[in-house]
Amino acid sequence: MHVTFFLLLGSSMARFVQRHGGEAHAPWVIALAVVLAVLYVAGLYVTGPGRAAPAIPQLPPGARVPWPPARRLVWLGAVVLVWAVLVVLAPSFAWVAVPLFYAALRTLPPLAAYALVAVLTVFVIGAQLTLARRFDLDLVIGPAAVATFATAIFMYMQRQAARQRALIDDLVRTRRELAATERREGTLAERQRLSMEIHDSLAQGLSSQRMLLQAAERTWDADPAKARGHVRTAASIAEHNLTEARRFVHDLAPADLAEGGLPEALRALAAREGDERLSVRVHIDDPAGTPLPDLVQSALLRIAQGALANVREHAGATTAALTLTTLDDQVVLDVADDGRGFDPVTLPDAPTGVRGHGIPAIRARVRQLGGTLTIESAPGEGAVLTAAIPLERPSLPLEQPQ
Repeated sequence: MHVTFFLLLGSSMARFVQRHGGEAHAPWVIALAVVLAVLYVAGLYVTGPGRAAPAIPQLPPGARVPWPPARRLVWLGAVVLVWAVLVVLAPSFAWVAVPLFYAALRTLPPLAAYALVAVLTVFVIGAQLTLARRFDLDLVIGPAAVATFATAIFMYMQRQAARQRALIDDLVRTRRELAATERREGTLAERQRLSMEIHDSLAQGLSSQRMLLQAAERTWDADPAKARGHVRTAASIAEHNLTEARRFVHDLAPADLAEGGLPEALRALAAREGDERLSVRVHIDDPAGTPLPDLVQSALLRIAQGALANVREHAGATTAALTLTTLDDQVVLDVADDGRGFDPVTLPDAPTGVRGHGIPAIRARVRQLGGTLTIESAPGEGAVLTAAIPLERPSLPLEQPQ
């Protein structure tokens, strides 16, 4: 439609210059044609480059179509006014109205657009009759038919576009629901698999240990050798169960920990999260190379992941630093950034809405391991998140010395 506008405007100007170039008002007509072209080009940027009009809003049935922004109305009014003056001075510019029909239909609510199309059509009919210098019914019916046809085509396309948007929205919603269903089914399947694994290995082993120890208790006085045999068998089963339990923990641990310890996992995380917008550094302060329990390693890696996700999404930082410090009685993870900062008092204690699981989830992980979480920040001064986890916890499963 933009190309059509400029073709019609150019051909009308060429016709006018060819036939009336020597007349006194010719410079005014040419100047108005140039102004009209400039105004039309300016309209392409009223709502953004390359957009001649805002997208048609998807409204519920019966809702009133809102009026466009004032700048859009001013632009349309200026274009129509310049074109009307141009048609009065040079009727050959009348057919430039066809692209203006669509500009009106794209910009105004339906009733106002129909009214403006009717006004434009009247100008076209008047111009055609002026050029013909006599009344001809075809010159009245022709422009009216063209305007009616153009309006009908536009309204049909508008309805088709609305249907397509509705179908796309339904498709996107259906895909999201399907993805959520698949995730739920996958979670249930994984839970069922784990329950079967635990039942067939750990639960059966614990049941066997219980029976063997009960048998040892019954025969302890009468047959000590046999009782000790039961105890040794129970210990062997317990060792096997411990191996199975550690395998479960390893399978459920973050994938990065499968490649090595926590330091390597943090470096891999930093390499993955760092890019041209955010530089992530890692510092490990553990001279003795203290081995950490699997649960502690997994929790600290998840905390680092959540903290870096918050930094990337909310902080607007350019640099972040992960520091892992192992002390005699605890391990400390610091996540610092140079972002915009915030007031820690405003942080929620629990997840809110769909989002908001970052800090509450980190706080829950630290609390489960008996640790402490400290957040230091102020608006404009970055932030430092510190998670301290004790290393001697008798309740930590599967990590007791043998």
